Amino acid sequence: MTDVSPARTFPLGVSRPSLEVDDLPTPEEVFKVRRLGARELVMYAIGPSLIALGVSIGSGEWLLGPQAVGQYGFVGIGWVITVSALLQTFYNVECARYVVATGEVPVVGWGRVPPGRLLWIPLSVFVVIFAFIAGGWAASAGQGVFALVEGRVATAAEAQQTRWYAIGLLVVVFLIAATARKISRALELSNWAMVGAILVGLLVVDLLVVPGRLWWEAIRGFVTPAAPPPGISATQLGALAGFTALASGLNWYIMGHYRDKGYGMGHRTGFLSGLRGERSELRSVGVTFPDDELNAGRWRRWYRLLRVDMWVVFFGGAMLGMLLPTVLMAQAVLLSGKQPTTANVPTFAADALRPEYGQGMFYFLLVMGVFVLFSTQLGIFEALVRIVTDATHASSPRIRALIEDDPRRFYYPFMIVLLVAISVILHLAVPVALVQWSANMSNLGALIYPFLLMYLNSRLPRAARARWWHHLFLVLNFVFFGFFFVNFIADTVGDPLVTF
Repeated sequence: MTDVSPARTFPLGVSRPSLEVDDLPTPEEVFKVRRLGARELVMYAIGPSLIALGVSIGSGEWLLGPQAVGQYGFVGIGWVITVSALLQTFYNVECARYVVATGEVPVVGWGRVPPGRLLWIPLSVFVVIFAFIAGGWAASAGQGVFALVEGRVATAAEAQQTRWYAIGLLVVVFLIAATARKISRALELSNWAMVGAILVGLLVVDLLVVPGRLWWEAIRGFVTPAAPPPGISATQLGALAGFTALASGLNWYIMGHYRDKGYGMGHRTGFLSGLRGERSELRSVGVTFPDDELNAGRWRRWYRLLRVDMWVVFFGGAMLGMLLPTVLMAQAVLLSGKQPTTANVPTFAADALRPEYGQGMFYFLLVMGVFVLFSTQLGIFEALVRIVTDATHASSPRIRALIEDDPRRFYYPFMIVLLVAISVILHLAVPVALVQWSANMSNLGALIYPFLLMYLNSRLPRAARARWWHHLFLVLNFVFFGFFFVNFIADTVGDPLVTF
């Protein structure tokens, strides 16, 4: 057991300074309320899960899941969705456990795992950038905007115009971040609006147009173990597993918002403020709490809030976010007699339902699609900038001195650089093919980060330490998503290990 030293520091891992020690704040102190009831929970405590859900209800739920179901049906597909969402939610809680207990974001915490920061921090930044910089999430949103503006689906000859719309949406993300007082709060409010509109809008449409037998077929497919349908490729199934819910082994890249929200020791370490907000001091080293009865009780309260945020909002929203688009896609396939492809899946349902339900349905579903894909674009693009900023700020005293310890001086210029890079890269392939690549790269993270989490979370103060069965679920993440990544690589370079 590691004890708090007399100097009030807490050694954790290697190659990073010891954590400072301070009392956990209470939720009431952080959220500035007298009592944290149900109303205050919704208004103030829920938030990071909405940012994660905004990313979640996008590439997997609007593109990959509907495409797979549209081509192969629910049986043999649905259980992959359910298992993926369950395992990812357990994984998310473990990632957030470290953030809440130390105030350090995961990309910084990885530097405490042997052999240390010189390996894990730059490698982790590279893996996330490599997985998401392809820009399929941006290009897909551009397709939706084109159809909304032009009233029809883009032809192959008009692909460049859809890319210009995608680049325009990247600029919108920059403007949201640039005009924010607190960046995380701006993302929360944006996702409250978009995710709420998406779920309510799709639920209403589905209740109007989807027959009961398709609802039952979908629900049965989600809970019935069955062999994957013949013909589905390792890349398709691995992409579906990887981008159901969020991003499988790379979900940690979005969990830093618990620090900025002020959960637990995040309240002691600061946040990334926007250009319009007052500068917040952002500590380069985390803070944890002493092993005593007072702080153990406060930890249990924060951990309950974390589980509500993840299991009720994120898991519930992710499952509903997968169910609603997939049953709609199934109905669109039945009505049109056609199947979605990687080229047309972002606008397939709107185009297929137009002859039966009119131009109003066409435009409504295009608006829903733009909301879905833009919420993903907003979360991913901002997170790519965030993890590089956090990693650089925590690791480099020289850069901290150069930017006068104001992370905004790195965050916004790097966002512009990344915007230009993605704008170039998204020209390389059709959007859904880029998304499939990113999803399978996310599965790579499951071969690495569950074990890093086991190391870190077993060394936290006793009240916050992970139990043995938490480690079991991390191993299951390794097995499930790791299998799909290995199969994807085998399929890419030759023949897959398993065919269906």
